[in-house]
Amino acid sequence: MAGHGTDEHPHGADRLCGAGDRVYSRAVRRGRVPRQDAEPVPCLLELALLHPDPDDMDWLVPTSPQEVMTRLLRGVYDEVSASQRRVGSAVAAVERFAGLGPRLSSASVEGTSLRVLDGLSRIQAAMDEATEACTTEVLTVQPGGIRPEHELTEGLHRALALRGRGVRMRDLYTHVARHGQGLRNYLELMGDAVEARTLDEVIDRLILFDRTVAFIPANTDRTLALEIRHPALVGYMVTVFERLWRLAIPLTAPLPDTGIEGISHREQSIAALLAEGHQDAVIAERLGISVRTCRAHIARLSETLGAASRTQLGVRIAQVGLNGPPQSLTLPGQESPTVR
Repeated sequence: MAGHGTDEHPHGADRLCGAGDRVYSRAVRRGRVPRQDAEPVPCLLELALLHPDPDDMDWLVPTSPQEVMTRLLRGVYDEVSASQRRVGSAVAAVERFAGLGPRLSSASVEGTSLRVLDGLSRIQAAMDEATEACTTEVLTVQPGGIRPEHELTEGLHRALALRGRGVRMRDLYTHVARHGQGLRNYLELMGDAVEARTLDEVIDRLILFDRTVAFIPANTDRTLALEIRHPALVGYMVTVFERLWRLAIPLTAPLPDTGIEGISHREQSIAALLAEGHQDAVIAERLGISVRTCRAHIARLSETLGAASRTQLGVRIAQVGLNGPPQSLTLPGQESPTVR
């Protein structure tokens, strides 16, 4: 394979070159391919999409698509988490510098690329202004669990105004939001003007108008907000949104099967966060559920995996592959592995 380095295949597993796509697809369909077929596309070996068949070294077998997806999702989530931390650091720096000098009046900072909006009325006024100026699209990230009816009602007038002008909207929620009837009523009212998708967890609230102005919270109780118009910052947030959108599942589509009997998609998400060492309250907040609900899922996980303690649960989570790529494991009371 001399002369076929990674410089000829500058891509990741999520966007294979044409030749790599054909060889990997053939390997998945047939179960293996001759080693010589992969010589023109060393990227498949470099990305661990193919590996030698231990029974016959002249053949290569494919890594399962499910395992590849798990690796990709973990990498993207790490990138998004790092992005969220950088945004938080930027907000903290702005607040610190703002406190060093005299407080500026609202009029003196109008038109700047970054405004601190103090108070709900100021935030609402700025949002209404951005809504009136919007002509193309609105992108939003809505963290937490089931959206309260009053939150959906408060923003309904803006959404209807946007729909009336032909503005397209895309909304990202956590999977838990699927269970809220209020959200379903809202989406039914908005029709095809709004497209919604869900993820296990999302970043903090974000609203983007026409890819030119963004709004994010500036404190935990959301009585302060940042209005951002700096092109580089707004472009960065658009990139974060698009990466999350690509990973998200349409609200009309079912959540994927975990491949492990007796373990739901939410319990799989909780298991992954437990494996990272997070406490119950942190897991509950990130997934948009109550601490009580989180602990009930953890109890069911322990029962399903046959764990008698938290320590043993962590071991069983690792063994069954809920903290990474799936692995075969015979669960208590089963005669064969249930991981597909």
